[in-house]
Order: sequence, then structure tokens, then C-alpha cells
Amino acid sequence: MNTTPRQPDERDVGTLSQWQLIRLRFSKHRLAVISLRVLAILYVVALFVEFFAPYTPKWHSLDHMYSPPQLPRFSSEHGLHTFAVEQHTDPVSFKRVYIVNRQRPVKLGFFVQGEPYRMWRLIPMRRRFFGVVPGSEGGAIEGAPPVTWFFLGGDKYGHDLFSRILYGARISLSVGVIGIAISFVLGLVIGGISGYAGGGVDTVIQRGIEIINAFPKLPLWLALAAIMPADWSPLRVYFGITVVLSLMGWTGLARVVRGKILSLREEDYAVAARLLGASHGRIVLRHLLPGFTSHIIVSLTLTVPRMILGETSLSFLGLGLRAPVVSWGVLLQDCMNMQVVGNYPWLLLPVVFIIATVLCFNFLGDGLRDAADPYH
Repeated sequence: MNTTPRQPDERDVGTLSQWQLIRLRFSKHRLAVISLRVLAILYVVALFVEFFAPYTPKWHSLDHMYSPPQLPRFSSEHGLHTFAVEQHTDPVSFKRVYIVNRQRPVKLGFFVQGEPYRMWRLIPMRRRFFGVVPGSEGGAIEGAPPVTWFFLGGDKYGHDLFSRILYGARISLSVGVIGIAISFVLGLVIGGISGYAGGGVDTVIQRGIEIINAFPKLPLWLALAAIMPADWSPLRVYFGITVVLSLMGWTGLARVVRGKILSLREEDYAVAARLLGASHGRIVLRHLLPGFTSHIIVSLTLTVPRMILGETSLSFLGLGLRAPVVSWGVLLQDCMNMQVVGNYPWLLLPVVFIIATVLCFNFLGDGLRDAADPYH
């Protein structure tokens, strides 16, 4: 007699709750699961960026402007290391060139001591996840020459591009989360009123949404961003950009909520609650919204990448976040000169992180959308 317990995916779906069915079907969508894990890693790195970034965003070395990437290597002789690069000036063209000196290995390691910093501007620390081992070439010790390890290269001021990309992730990724929180409230409230009230109220709200959607998104973003005073602090500009993106991102969710409430408000349980004297707010919040919470989550997930791309576009055009704030869009401002990009192509690396993040959110949204209706 076979006593082997049945696997979870072999159970009768009739015994599972809606959320269990969603979780079970989502776990079979491998691309969505991988995307979720990648996004989790990105957000963890963004949250603890001071620890994961090799240097602070303001650290720079003017002797290593546009330094090329120095990829880690491993050998039995030197262990984990890279080779130092030395700057030379061409006597004819006066162009700055870097030559790899294979006689000067720079030792790398995990959990090394580096430049002092404060985690979340509160906790003083020196330990970093990965970096140059103190005491080696370019070691971060007192009296030593400046660190010359640039994992993904340097920019025109000698900043470490990899560190600034990680710091930029904190801004760019949080814009999407905060913007979604505002869009969620607007879409839920306005869409709920439109679907539940119906009649003239529904008509007015839907025509307003159509007018908002009729405006070209990028020119409207530019116009709203240009309204912000030029003397605003970077923090005010950050929240201003978030509000601008949120004001343009709630209409899709509002229509999803409105459509679902229109289909559910005449169900028996909603009518029974109304006859028992339940208030309109209680009917919407306690009886109608829980019936399509999964669809709301899917809609929000697919909206986050649009928020991130919106911030990147505005900052790239100089109408969003500005230096000294570091975001992926701000970093791409160095790529507006095609001659610079041709000579130093590593400056385009923030685009790789943007594309990867947007694709992960899209794959995650597709997986959630497929799992949100597990009965079919």
C-alpha cells in the first residue's frame, strides 16, 4: 500500500482558499518567481545601499576621471583581485588613456573596512560588503593612495559608477513604491465612487478620466515638472516628481475598480448587506473590494515600471531630479553627448539596471495576472 503523502499541487482545488490557489499557481510561473527574487534583491540592496556600495556617492578621484571598468579576477597566486590602472596622457592628442599594470594586483575581499559612513544617516559603520582589502594597492587606510578600483568604471568627475548606480536604485525604486501608494488611494476612492454611485456621477468621472488620458504623457509630465520652483531642495523635487507621476498613474486602477464594482454591486451578498442597513462605505470596503483584491495587486504591479520610467525620463531631460541627488535618470544625463558615450560606453550601464527592473516588474505582473484567476 502506497503511503506517500500527496504533493500540495495534487490536492483537490476545491479544498483551497482563493489566496492558496493564487500562491500555488504563481509558484508554477518560473519567470515570475525569478523576477520576484531579483526585485527582492534589488530592494534589499537599495535599503542597505551604504553597506553594499563600495564607496559613498560623493567619493571621487580626479586622477581617475573616466576610468575604465576593473572586473574582479581570481588566481591561486593573488586570490580575488584586480589589476591597478595607471593614467597616461597621449603626447600628440593629449587624450587621457588608462593602461592596466599587471604588476600591481589589488586584492579584493568581502566584509572589508572602507571609508566611514552612516547607515541610514544614523549608525556609524566602516564595514562594507565588498571592496579593496586594506593594506593592498589603493587600500582604504590612512596615508594610502586613493582607491583605484572602479568595478563598472568612473564618470567625468572620477566617481565610482557602480556605487552611484546602487545609490540611484534607492531613489528610482522608491519613486515607484511611493507613487503607487498615492495612485492606490486615488484609484480606489475615485474608481469606487464611480462604480458604486453610477448614473451621472459615473459619467462625469469617466469623462474626466478620458480627458486626462487624452493628454500626451511626456509633454504633460514636462509641463508639470517645469512648474516646480528652481530653488526647491532636492528632497522637495523628489516628492514633487512622485506626486506628478502619481497624478498621471491612477486612471488605469480607477477603471479596474469601477468595472469590478459594477459587476459585483448587484450580487446577492451586496444586496443583502444593503437591505440589512449597512452603510455604503462598509459595503464597498467589506463586501466588494475583497472580491477583486488580487486584480488590484496585479494592476499596481504593472504600474510601478511606468513610474520608474517616468522619473528616469524627467531626470534625463533635466526637468526632474537634479544633482547632487543620485538616481538612474540623473546618471544618464552624462550620456546626452554621443561622443562621450562612444568613448566611454560604460556610462550607459544604468540603462541595463532600468531595463532589468522594468522587465522583472512586467514578468511579475504577468505571473500575478495568470494566477489571479486560478479557477480557470
